[in-house]
Amino acid sequence: MYMSTSIRVSDETKKKLARLKRDDESWDEFLDRLANEGSGMNAGVWKGTDKAEKAREAIERSRKSFER
Repeated sequence: MYMSTSIRVSDETKKKLARLKRDDESWDEFLDRLANEGSGMNAGVWKGTDKAEKAREAIERSRKSFER
């Protein structure tokens, strides 16, 4: 059972948060997700994207820049 709590934020902050909130989640689910982000690795989070390859490329560029 949830206890109702109000949190005051500015209109600008609410707009920023609303852009991050997924359409299929409640505000409680959104804030819980936000609070837990960065609390650990999510295995497979990059699966099906090119983010891992882009990260490898960025690391390689960084290493090469130090070789000069």
